[in-house]
Amino acid sequence: MTKSPNLALKLALPVRRVKILFLALALLTASCGGDSGATLRVLAASSLTEAFKDVARDFEAENPGVEVKLDFGGSQRLRSQLEFGAKADVFASADHLQMDRAAAAGLTVGPAADFAANTLVVIAMPEGLVRDLADLARPGVRLILAHSSVPAGSYSRQTLRNLAQDDTLGLGSQFEEDVLANLVSEEPNVRNVLQKVALGEVDAGFVYQTDVTAARASGDVRVIPIPTPANVSAQYPIAVLRDAPEPALAQEFVRFVLSEAGQRRLKEHGFRSP
Repeated sequence: MTKSPNLALKLALPVRRVKILFLALALLTASCGGDSGATLRVLAASSLTEAFKDVARDFEAENPGVEVKLDFGGSQRLRSQLEFGAKADVFASADHLQMDRAAAAGLTVGPAADFAANTLVVIAMPEGLVRDLADLARPGVRLILAHSSVPAGSYSRQTLRNLAQDDTLGLGSQFEEDVLANLVSEEPNVRNVLQKVALGEVDAGFVYQTDVTAARASGDVRVIPIPTPANVSAQYPIAVLRDAPEPALAQEFVRFVLSEAGQRRLKEHGFRSP
């Protein structure tokens, strides 16, 4: 018995719809990156922004199919996020205090490794009230620092204490107190400090030496060095996180940061070897 043309058409339509559906699902799977590889999430101190962007690109180039997602912020905020359940693979802090607290909370695996070092400078408005360190204590100066809970904020206050206690500088024992009396804002990370100074919202602030390039990209600033005996040596530790979704890849990233290629990138951005 021969099927009528209409019946054949009716039978063909469902088959065609099924083929179209399978094709659409295949395209959707491809667009979602089903075969694109792994994603590595790295939480890093805000002062590492430019350096770690380059490090991440280099790591991706050596590991095709891997995507490195970077989340920058104050080290204390990042550590707090981890304590509240944020998922990540690697934590890079701007000081040992936040890393030690992360380790004490059981968030890291194995000992952290120091991978970089930094120092502080003062940046100021080019035509403002602050032209040297002594000017920081002048009445009416608007000073900005990172919050004391942030590594950069803690380092800044330690540096002020060192400057006041160094008799060879002649700033006086009241220098720290007088400077802090001019404090008008405490910021959640060091990048906020450099942006507000560069935009002329305040007279001066303490930032890392490595932030100077970013500060000048945001606006014209005066850079005032801090004598080495009174300065700090900020140490940056890095560690793999205990609940890392990609533990093996996290270990590879840490090794890359510590490698010759990773260290070369960090030095290009002004960081010193730890």
